[in-house]
Amino acid sequence: QVQLVESGGGLVQAGGSLRLSCAASGSIFSINVMGWYRQAPGKQRELVATITSGGTTKYADSVKGRFTISRDNAKNTVYVQMNSLKPEDTAVYYCNLKLPGQTVGYWGQGTQVTVSS
Repeated sequence: QVQLVESGGGLVQAGGSLRLSCAASGSIFSINVMGWYRQAPGKQRELVATITSGGTTKYADSVKGRFTISRDNAKNTVYVQMNSLKPEDTAVYYCNLKLPGQTVGYWGQGTQVTVSS
């Protein structure tokens, strides 16, 4: 089993920055994909960014140039630095880890990010 614990959410004004962290523990293989997704009220959960254990990244168009995903493989931790935040970035942000062959993977409990205008 895999456990994911997120931290770093909060309330910030538009134009501000936040950094989210997610620490993974349990039966983690060295090869995996970690990432962040978000869900705003009344909307479906959507991809924010992912990063492979080899460092390949993928971003949603809406966050490109503003968010940066990174990871520390030694700590099994993934981060997302969120800059130039907008009110539309307000959502619950979820950490995700996929092992080889998995399409859904494991989810964290979520952390609230609120951007005020």
